[in-house]
Amino acid sequence: MSRIGNLPIVLPDKVEVKINGENVEVKGPKGQLKGSFSPRIKIAQEDKQLIFTRSSEDKDTVALHGLARAMVNNMVVGVTTGFEKTLVVEGIGFKVEIKGNNLILNIGFSHNIVFKIPKAVTIETPNANTIKVSGIDKYIVGQIAAKIRSFRTPEPYKGKGIRYHDEHVRRKAGKAAG
Repeated sequence: MSRIGNLPIVLPDKVEVKINGENVEVKGPKGQLKGSFSPRIKIAQEDKQLIFTRSSEDKDTVALHGLARAMVNNMVVGVTTGFEKTLVVEGIGFKVEIKGNNLILNIGFSHNIVFKIPKAVTIETPNANTIKVSGIDKYIVGQIAAKIRSFRTPEPYKGKGIRYHDEHVRRKAGKAAG
């Protein structure tokens, strides 16, 4: 039994949903998202709610039930409020800036890393050590934030690198004085 899949999605006033078989299109104040789901999951709109039902009780269908509901919920949240990931750059002399459509990362290498900003997200640098990635698609926002973090993952001895705002880096002691 899927607890997530059985919960209905309550649609806000400004959101329109079009269901065409297994294709779902969600429009809201921030934009529009489309998704395609398994034909084993039936999506129906009743008043201002979306109801998800599954065709059988086998293990794969039960898993798809919760997945489909979670993905449509992420689409509804994305077009109403959007998603945001905040990255923090730690290290002496490390800094980030935006020039045109590029994110310039000076993170301790012999050269600056130039990251072209995709059109699906907006990237802001409120100060020299903070990067904010925001957009309406949760998957793309997470992918872009993970890509930026992968340029210099935080290391455990001094904590230098790019980390998520709420991430805790476990620190190691280093060499023992003999």
